[in-house]
Amino acid sequence: MAINLKVSSVGTRENRLGSITGYNGDLYDLVQQSRCGSLQNRERCFSQSSTCLSGCALGQLSGIRNVAVINHAPAGCTAGAPGSIVLNQQLAAKIGVTNNTVFLGTDMNEKDTVFGATETLREIILQTYKNYKPEAIFVASSCVTGIIGEDIDSLVEELKEEIPVPIVSIHCEGFKSRIWASGFDIADHAVLQTIVKPPKEKRNQINFKNFFESERNQITEIFREFDVNVQFLYQNSTVEELEHISESLATVCICGTLGTYLGNALEQLYGVPYIRTINPLGIAGYEAWLREIGKVIHKSDKIEAYIQRERAIYLPQIEELKKDLKGLRAVIGMGPGYTYEVSRVLQELGMEVVWAAAWHYDGKYDNDAVPPALDYLEKTSPTNIKLSVADQQNFEVLNIINEYKPDIYFSRHPGTTVWAIKQGVAALYVADEYFIFGYKGTLNFAKAVLDTVRNRSFEKNLASRVKLPYTDWWYQQNNSLLLKGENLLEENGDNLLKSVGENLLERKEVV
Repeated sequence: MAINLKVSSVGTRENRLGSITGYNGDLYDLVQQSRCGSLQNRERCFSQSSTCLSGCALGQLSGIRNVAVINHAPAGCTAGAPGSIVLNQQLAAKIGVTNNTVFLGTDMNEKDTVFGATETLREIILQTYKNYKPEAIFVASSCVTGIIGEDIDSLVEELKEEIPVPIVSIHCEGFKSRIWASGFDIADHAVLQTIVKPPKEKRNQINFKNFFESERNQITEIFREFDVNVQFLYQNSTVEELEHISESLATVCICGTLGTYLGNALEQLYGVPYIRTINPLGIAGYEAWLREIGKVIHKSDKIEAYIQRERAIYLPQIEELKKDLKGLRAVIGMGPGYTYEVSRVLQELGMEVVWAAAWHYDGKYDNDAVPPALDYLEKTSPTNIKLSVADQQNFEVLNIINEYKPDIYFSRHPGTTVWAIKQGVAALYVADEYFIFGYKGTLNFAKAVLDTVRNRSFEKNLASRVKLPYTDWWYQQNNSLLLKGENLLEENGDNLLKSVGENLLERKEVV
C-alpha cells in the first residue's frame, strides 16, 4: 500500500491492513483467508478492557531524546507519562547519555470540552518551547479533542512560523481503532513527516527498530563484525540521527508488527531495503534474518562465517536441552508480532503448541503480503495449530487453558500471565523483546522454560488459595462455542443470558 505523508493522519490497521480483533479457527484457515482476502472480523457480545493506541504512539515518541510530547487531553489520558519518562531516563543512563524529553498533558476540563481549548493549547506549546527548548515537538490529539473537533492541524501549521524546530500534529484518538498497534504507525508517520529528510548520501549503517534496546551492546558488536554501524529506533535516538535514517543501507526490526509502517515507508519513499524475513528469534529465524541482511549489504561471506562459528558453540547445548523439552504442551497469548514467532521457536525446541492466541491479527503488511511469521509457520508446522485472536480477552484465554490444560503458558503481558498461574499452570512472562534473540537467547530461553515447568510449587500453592471469579459452572457454559468461534450474540446470546440470570437467582453467586 502506498505511503502518503501529505495527510496528517495515517489510516488505521483495520482500514489499511484488514486487521481484526476477533477470530477462532486454525493456522491453515487463517493463512488461506488472508491470502484470498476473505478474512473478516468477528464481533463479541462481551468484551473486557484492552489497551489504547495513544500509549503506543506517545510511548514511542517519548523515547526520542530531547523532544516534547504534548497530549491535548484530560489528565487521565496522560497518566502514563511519569512511567514513560522514568523508563526513558533509566534507559538513557544505561548507555551513558541524557534524555531531557518532556511529556505533558493539557489537562482538559469540562469547560474546555464545551467551549474548546485551542488557544490554551497554543499557549502551552509556546511555553513548552520557551521553557525546555526541545529539538522537536509532537502535539497529540485524544478522544475528547477528536469528538469536539479541535483543529490541532491548523494550529500546528500556524506555529511553524513561530517555533524554529520541527513540530507536528499526531492523531491519537483512541476510539478510531481497536488495535493499539495502530499507535506504532502513528508515531512512525509523525517522524517521517517532520524529521526524516531525503537522502544526500549513503551511510554505512542499518536502521534497527526495537522497543527498549536491552541487547544494544550485543547487536552493536554483531554488526561490527560485518563493518556496519547500527542506528537504534526510537529509544535514545536523537533528532539529528533520525534526519538521516533515509540514508541507511537497510531497515530491520525485532517485531514485524512494530516495524511494518516505518520499514515499508523508507523503502517506498527513499529506496532503503526493508528486511522482511521471519524475526531473529530461534535458530531458523536468526539465520534467515542474518542471511537476508548479508545479501542486502553485500556481506554474505562474513555473515556465513559468523553463523557457522556460532552454531558450533550453541547448537550442541540447545540439542541437549531439547531432549527434556520434547513433548511439552504450550498455550501462547501475545501480540501478533510474537505469537506466531514464538510458536515456531517452541516447535524448533520439540514442544507442541496446542493453542496460540494473538491480541490482533494483520491480514497483510504494508507491502500487501501475509505476515512472514504466519506464512512460514503454515509451511513448516508439523500440525495445524488452533488459533484465535483474543485482544487481551482474559476470559477467552482462561477458557482455553482450562480446556487444554497445557504444561506451560507464554505471554508478553503480565495481565494474562498471572491468571494462568492462578489456574495452577506454569507461566513464563516473555517481556523482553530479545529474550529469544539469536543462538544465545534461544539457549537461555530453553533453560528458562525447563526451570519454569520443573519448579511448580508457587503455581500450585497460589492456585490452592485463590478463588477465581470463573467457576466450574462458567467453564461448562457454552465453552464449545467460545472455542469454535461461534457468535454468541447472534446464535446463542439470548439462551446464554437467560441461563446466567436463572443461575444467579438460584445460587445468588457472582460468576
